[in-house]
Parts: sequence; C-alpha cells; structure tokens
Amino acid sequence: MKYDEFIKKVQDVGQIESKQAAEQAIRAVFETIAERILGDEASDLAAQLPADLGQYLQGHEGENGDHFPLREFYQRVSKKASLEPSAAAFQTRAVFIVLGEAVTPGEWDDVKVNFSDDYTELFETSQVSQP
Repeated sequence: MKYDEFIKKVQDVGQIESKQAAEQAIRAVFETIAERILGDEASDLAAQLPADLGQYLQGHEGENGDHFPLREFYQRVSKKASLEPSAAAFQTRAVFIVLGEAVTPGEWDDVKVNFSDDYTELFETSQVSQP
C-alpha cells in the first residue's frame, strides 16, 4: 500500500478531519507499537510499509518490547498525538484496521503474537466503532 493510500484510508476509517491529523495518529500508534513489540519484529513490520511510515517503527532493534496493557497503549497514543483518550482509542483501532490490510497475513500474525490477550479488540478489525 502506498503512503497516500494508507493515510487516506486511516483518515476515512478513523473519521479524521485532516491528512495532518491522520499522519499524527499513525505516527503515535506506530511509535507505541515499536515500544510494545520486539524491536526486530517492528523492523520486519516496517519493511512492508512505505519508508515514510515505517520509520516510526524503527529505533528499537534488538530490544525486547515493554509489556504494558491496552489501556496504557491508548494513553501513550493520546499523549503523543495530543488526543483525548476516547479519540486516541478510536483512531488507534482505525490505524490497526488499515495496518492489517497493508501487510501480509503472515506478518500480521507475527505482530499479533507480540500482544497480550487484552489487545484482542485491536485485531478484530472488521469494523471500528466509537467508544
């Protein structure tokens, strides 16, 4: 998936008003993913994305991910993107939907195993609903 297509899909799914706000949400989510999962897995994920997006998953190579719950994931995204917590949760789910469409099923499965069971709602990506 190309950069502009990824941004536009996140903007549409997440009901985000501007391209810049969608880019900010994507960056916040990707940076938080990179903090949560194994660094090498983040690099593998980044390799399947446009370089301008994949760069937000870089920088943690060789590191173990931090184990924090979904609620904290949303809090970190909220802080990074300057969003209200409910908006951060909604936009995070939108980013995960598009991310799941953008990478191979095998890579998506590899990403999933880095998250605990409380993250299930992020991988049930058939639809996104307002919190």
